[in-house]
This record gives sequence, structure tokens and C-alpha cells, in this order.
Amino acid sequence: MRNDFMQLTKGFEQAACIIALLATQNRQIPISSQVIHDRINGSQSYLQKLLRKLVIAGLITSTSGNNGGFSLAKDPKNITLLEIVEATEGEIKTYPDLGFIDLVFRDFRPLSQEATHVINEAFHQADLRWCQYLQTKTVYQIIVDTFGSTKIPLIDWNDPQNDAKKVLPKIQKLRVQK
Repeated sequence: MRNDFMQLTKGFEQAACIIALLATQNRQIPISSQVIHDRINGSQSYLQKLLRKLVIAGLITSTSGNNGGFSLAKDPKNITLLEIVEATEGEIKTYPDLGFIDLVFRDFRPLSQEATHVINEAFHQADLRWCQYLQTKTVYQIIVDTFGSTKIPLIDWNDPQNDAKKVLPKIQKLRVQK
């Protein structure tokens, strides 16, 4: 079965996971690239490219050295889903306009050109609306909705002792206190 629908690449989902890891990490303690790689479980070179895109977009920072790694560049309340999408996917443009309308209806110019303009404008407006919506959704809101609490527990992801058995009770406790 084919999936003929627009979808974001796996890079977006991986970037969103990286941002979530960093949003739940003490900003004074960067997460090592090895820990991120182990959690994402993908190609090391692809991950490096993805991390670079997030750095260039100003969403994360990189610190070199023995205690180096990656941290959020700004508060999770100020990082939107749109920023992550644009960092990983580039500018949102869902309609490619490959020129088929003008080609198929070439003997009906200027109507074919007008049709091309009309459909381009329709998709442009749809893209704007989608972007406006994604701009209203922050990483902080997603985490709060997920945890069910406005208090986000910080986890040192670099510490191999911090597994689900230790972390989940902290999150459950926060949900009860809500």
C-alpha cells in the first residue's frame, strides 16, 4: 500500500526528540553526542548533520571538550514546532508546481497560467495557516501536556543510572500533585 500524502521526514521526529531530551536536561550539563546517538539509535553521520541544523537554526548550542555536548539555546517556552520543522525541513512549501498545468493545458494560455497562479495561491494560504498553527505550539506546551504538570522534571540523560524505573515515578508524582 502506498502512502501518497505529505509528511515530514524522520529528521523532524528525531529533532523533536533531541529537543525534548535537552528540554528535560539541566542546561548547565550538556548532553553528550554519544548519549543522544545511543537514544536516537540512528546513523552517527546523519545525527551530526541533524544536530548541526539545530545549531544553525539557533535552537541548540554545542560545547566542546570532555564535558561538552549539546544544550538548548533558549527556553522551551520559546521554541515552537514551526522552528523545529523549518530547521529540519526548510521552508514549508507543500505544492511543488512542476509546471504540469501549463504543460497539459498549453493550448489554453493564458487560462492555464491563471490556473497555475490560483492553485499556487491556494496552497500558499494553506501553508501559511499550517505554519501559524505550528507557531502557537511550543516545546514547553507539548511537554506539559505529556507530563500532565507544569513542573518539568530535569533528568541527567548522561547518567546511565537514570532509566525509566527511576524517572517514571518522578513524573507520576508530578501528575498526582497537579
